[in-house]
Amino acid sequence: MTRKDKILVTGATGHYGYAVIESLIENGVNESSIYALARDHTKVEKLKSLNVNIAFGDYNNYGSMLKVFSGIDKLLFVSSDELENRSEQHIQVVNAAVKSGIKDILYTSQEHKEVNFSLIESIISSHLATENAIKGSGINYTILRNGLYMDILPSFLGKNIFKYGIYLPAGNGKIGFALRSEMAETAAKILISTGHKNKTYSVSGDSYSFSEIAEYISQITGKNITYLSPGLDAFLNTVIDQGMSKKCAKMIGGFAAATRQGELESNGLQMEKLLGRKPLTVKQYLEETFICNFLSSAG
Repeated sequence: MTRKDKILVTGATGHYGYAVIESLIENGVNESSIYALARDHTKVEKLKSLNVNIAFGDYNNYGSMLKVFSGIDKLLFVSSDELENRSEQHIQVVNAAVKSGIKDILYTSQEHKEVNFSLIESIISSHLATENAIKGSGINYTILRNGLYMDILPSFLGKNIFKYGIYLPAGNGKIGFALRSEMAETAAKILISTGHKNKTYSVSGDSYSFSEIAEYISQITGKNITYLSPGLDAFLNTVIDQGMSKKCAKMIGGFAAATRQGELESNGLQMEKLLGRKPLTVKQYLEETFICNFLSSAG
């Protein structure tokens, strides 16, 4: 990037967007060159402490996008969390970027492998539609196919892991996790370096099966952690009966079932090269962070 490049980060009040901005500053980008997009005026207090430019806009409001994008050189386009109309929102963002003359777009897509029928079709389809719109826009692009956040691994494992073990419809499939802060750092390093024009990257760590994860937890804690893999319907019925919300159950169950058929397997080679070091592994995460929390809560 040049000294005068203006970088806009959308979703700036979210954990990922905020972490990207922090990493940009840590890597020497002047705060005056960074623009943080927020939807909600009540959620920007933390952003203010970073001394960056704060702008307000909404993916549902094309006019607000045009206003915010004016004069911006690089756009980190963080995908919407509103799955129902995400494709429509994203097309508006791309159209506004074209109209505004933005030079480069980085888009946070989803790590996946092509299969005949995806068990996370509703999620993948909107990402692919956005990728295609960006590629057809004429703007220089970099697609970041992010794996799952390692930070949400506890949600997959459940609160009663020491009592009931791991219960997921993932079979022997493997899934790539990476720490959200390291994914954000990877995006920041791409934003401030060259050689990424019109490329698609896998931003994910090495992949692990849940039987391997059960074994790691057993080794670390000295407790025997079992792994049982039911069918998707049986999983949904069981966890919903136990009190998990239908929305959460379908999300976790869908990703787990997609893992079973190999949709989410990856390796950390591209992320390691972009990050400049090997990403934190699942085993390290379990040793350093996750197990301590579980042991303390287990008494």
